[in-house]
Amino acid sequence: MNRLEERISEALKYTNNDRYILSIAVGQRADELSKGAKPLLAQNTQNMKYTDIAIDEIASGLLKIEGLVDKE
Repeated sequence: MNRLEERISEALKYTNNDRYILSIAVGQRADELSKGAKPLLAQNTQNMKYTDIAIDEIASGLLKIEGLVDKE
């Protein structure tokens, strides 16, 4: 498991480096996980916080953020 800063940096690549969009996406996914959604990660997530799971899912490319428009 990488440091939190490294995981956030990797996840930001999927949000066009927009921290606001990343925070919204992590919050929504953490809420889903807290309500019983199954984690998409292959690793053991039993001792992980919901926000850490959400960041790892985004950083791994397992969770796509809909409605994101590429600025290029």
